[in-house]
Amino acid sequence: MILKASLREYLGYYKDKRLVTIFMLGISSGFPWVLIGSVMSAWLKDEGLSRSMIGLFGIVFAAYTINFLWSPLLDRIKLPIIGKLLGQRRSWIALCQVITAGAALSMSTIILKEQLFLAALLCFLIAIASATHDIAIDAFRIDSLPEEESEKATAAAAMATSGWWTGYALLGAMPFFLADLPNFDWPYIYIILAGIMLALLVVTLIAREPESNREVVQAQLEQDYQNKLANLAPGKINQLSAWLAVTLFEPFRSFFRKNGVKTALALLAFVFLFKIGESFLARMSIVFYKEIGFSNSQIAQYSKLGTGVITIIFAFLGSIFNHRYGIVKGLFVSGVAMAASNLMFSWIAIAGPKESLYAIAIIVDGFTQAWSLVAMVAFISMLCDRAFSATHYALLASLSSLGRTVLSSYSGVVIDDWFAGNWALFFALTAVMVIPSLAFLFLIRHKLYAIEDAYHGRNN
Repeated sequence: MILKASLREYLGYYKDKRLVTIFMLGISSGFPWVLIGSVMSAWLKDEGLSRSMIGLFGIVFAAYTINFLWSPLLDRIKLPIIGKLLGQRRSWIALCQVITAGAALSMSTIILKEQLFLAALLCFLIAIASATHDIAIDAFRIDSLPEEESEKATAAAAMATSGWWTGYALLGAMPFFLADLPNFDWPYIYIILAGIMLALLVVTLIAREPESNREVVQAQLEQDYQNKLANLAPGKINQLSAWLAVTLFEPFRSFFRKNGVKTALALLAFVFLFKIGESFLARMSIVFYKEIGFSNSQIAQYSKLGTGVITIIFAFLGSIFNHRYGIVKGLFVSGVAMAASNLMFSWIAIAGPKESLYAIAIIVDGFTQAWSLVAMVAFISMLCDRAFSATHYALLASLSSLGRTVLSSYSGVVIDDWFAGNWALFFALTAVMVIPSLAFLFLIRHKLYAIEDAYHGRNN
């Protein structure tokens, strides 16, 4: 039995420079969601588009759901020139940051109502670049901590979560404050947002590429495949077949072999179900705040700054809980809290735009966001094979984000067509959506405890 670090020792983990880098890269990961999420929703709303159209506009987030399809390439392909200068992980991150900044700058040149298709196309480009650089950032985080330092996993998850919310909420508050000022329209704001994205590139350039034996393991696997195919394919065809097998097939085979087919399928199902209700709420939250009567400045103050600060605080508290009591118990706590949080928004829908209720809802929502994200990030990281960290994390994270991307795009249709604009019923539905995942988590809890014990090198 390996004893867990004391609270004092655990807090000492946060002095690790690698965790500071993880926090900064987390900011870069969360910030693009401002460009194509809350800011775009507010701009579309101000242009008079319907709730259904605003919801459907979020289909661009499908990129985050399918990014596992090209994630094996980030484990295997080295970018020319910058790949040698920055390394495997940082070169992909830097390239995607430049693309995101360029697309944001292009967004500032369009007339939204007349060029909706172009706006959607640019949002999709940002989503593709952001989803790709998320793969590299998550792999960077996993590679940064050797297996013998697995006890730092929850601390790293807290830093990644805090960074993400700093980028999404704290930096994301700025556009809404600016929007209420004279002479600051949404296109001009996009110029500023593009500049912030370029500033985040500096972090990538000065970060240190993590050490990894990934290439050694992959080379050995490739040689094994070449030996197996020696009598079936000659020369270069043999080499190409082996490369493709290791790149496209082996990561998925490794995941199912490591966990077993039944457990692997159960894990994938749970990851998919866990955050669907929260995703439906998040997609329409800005539209709800504006319709209920809150100003852009209030949205910035509470939904962005308030949520960001609270989430960061609870992310660290959640990491301590997960470290002490385990990631699985952390998932249980956050699931129950998610349902309660969603019901708070039903209360606001009935009571109207009362700032006191808004503040309470933000506190509860910030707690659930932090607790669930830290637990889920640590949980998914625990399931990854180091030789294919980019692919495995992308596969699991894609399933986790499926609800908040593709499915949540229909949230506007649900509120308009199912509930005729009744926000209270809509948020009650999102609370009910949490229940299936909690039931599923309870059913597979023993398998999850076994995986968690194995990850930390303990015996049951």
